[in-house]
Amino acid sequence: MSESQRQRGLGAAARVTALASSVMDLHVRIALQEVDREKRRLISGGVFLLMGGVFMIFSLLAVEIILVIWMKDTFNWKLPWILIILSAFDLALAGLSVRIGGNLAKGPYLPETLEGLSKTTKAVLGKP
Repeated sequence: MSESQRQRGLGAAARVTALASSVMDLHVRIALQEVDREKRRLISGGVFLLMGGVFMIFSLLAVEIILVIWMKDTFNWKLPWILIILSAFDLALAGLSVRIGGNLAKGPYLPETLEGLSKTTKAVLGKP
């Protein structure tokens, strides 16, 4: 590889690095603006979500203890089998919850964020 080809390659890498750096800087600034505008709502929403989650965990634990006792008395199953069945059910329910939560977290965003994302995509893909 000649010296001019090596310098051209380094120049392209430097431009791509500078582009990525400026894009990340833009996204960080916009994200900070979003958080700044909605700080009180986000904090109070987070507190109430945390409280609700803790109460749901306690109630789920109580329901599962009741279910274990009921299954043991009714079906006369051994405890390890009951725990395996409940664990499989919990994993399926957790997977479904994560899937639904991921879909709900997709939108809506500020126009500046959407504009920045579209500019970034166009710059990376090389579209005008």
